[in-house]
Amino acid sequence: MSHRKEAQPPMIVQRRTKHDLPDEIVLEILARLPVNSLLRFRCVCKTWYSFITNPNFISTHLLCYNHDDGYVIHMPKTNFFMVLFHRPHCQICTVASDRTFETMSKFRIPFTIESGYPNLVGSCNGILCFTDFITAKSKDVYLWNPSIRKFKRLPNTCLTLLCNVALGFGYDSQNNDYKIVRFSSTIAKPKLPPKVEVHSLSSDSWKRIELGILWRPNVLAHNFNCTLASPFVSGHLHWMIEMIEKGSGQEERFTSMILSFDVSSEKFKELPLPDDGSCFTKGLTSFKGKLALIKFGSRVQPRSMLLCSIWVMREYGVFDSWNKLGVVPVGSYLNFIGFTKYGLLLVRKRSELVSTNSELESKDKSFLIDPETLHEKEFSYISNQVDNRLDIAAYMENLALLNGENLVSY
Repeated sequence: MSHRKEAQPPMIVQRRTKHDLPDEIVLEILARLPVNSLLRFRCVCKTWYSFITNPNFISTHLLCYNHDDGYVIHMPKTNFFMVLFHRPHCQICTVASDRTFETMSKFRIPFTIESGYPNLVGSCNGILCFTDFITAKSKDVYLWNPSIRKFKRLPNTCLTLLCNVALGFGYDSQNNDYKIVRFSSTIAKPKLPPKVEVHSLSSDSWKRIELGILWRPNVLAHNFNCTLASPFVSGHLHWMIEMIEKGSGQEERFTSMILSFDVSSEKFKELPLPDDGSCFTKGLTSFKGKLALIKFGSRVQPRSMLLCSIWVMREYGVFDSWNKLGVVPVGSYLNFIGFTKYGLLLVRKRSELVSTNSELESKDKSFLIDPETLHEKEFSYISNQVDNRLDIAAYMENLALLNGENLVSY
């Protein structure tokens, strides 16, 4: 009796031929593709999966894949004296073109902040850092990459007590690492230097570090000016610290200092402030990649007017390089939001009273102002949003947080 062998399916063997592209060329091509494409291409084969998830490739993609217009991401910054938490837009981030402010996408924050008021600490290479807007509850810190739909909650603090917290978020390009700095101030008098801890994403842990600078004597009180997010410029994070000091004659005087932190060496230093007279409020930001100081004062004559003075440090760390870019008359009470990539000033101004349902209401309007020509243009999209403060930060697509421990996908 004859035995017939069962038919076997043909074997498919993938072989490299002379027509295949070398791996180096494949990597060059992949490094210039958008994030959404790369996430899909991980499924092509094991080799491509290995390419795309490699930390070196993720760093290369960050350098190669650029956007001409750039993006900004903004979200309502809630004032906890107002009942805004139950409104859905309080948990929404909007991505818009930096040049036109045309809306490109919207993301709902995928994690829960204890108080219900998320605060944007900063943005680096597409990673957003959030904490709690209410300082007393700011023990929780989150890193979030919306473009790959992943986030992580950072470990608990290594400090014994968190009080009057200030934070900053930056990228260590020398070690390809992301770092968060957190300050906690004591309630003792005279006021002692704040305690500091640093979190490294590569080690996923906090560590205590020393301030390492000469703290001014006779400080009765100090406060971190958190009007704006800590600007990350020239590899350094920056905070404005406002102090009340006791003088030699026992008089009290108000002073300010800029505290700078090198994210690579993890060393602090004090930067000088330009001497430009008095003002009623000021803050640090960045202008076209340079450290900038914004000061608000008023002019009485010939008529009362709110003035915004813009100072830019042309050469980082050099006092003599502080240059007064200009003074912008901004009219009525406003909220400074930030500068665009192209140097336009984005503000929200209080407008005239309007009648709504037989009641008078004051509506805010948003404007883009060129600080050199003083030309201003109303920006209708933000003007139509809820009348509260906005956070704004640069944003780009990135593969960071693609791999690692304690990541949550959604």
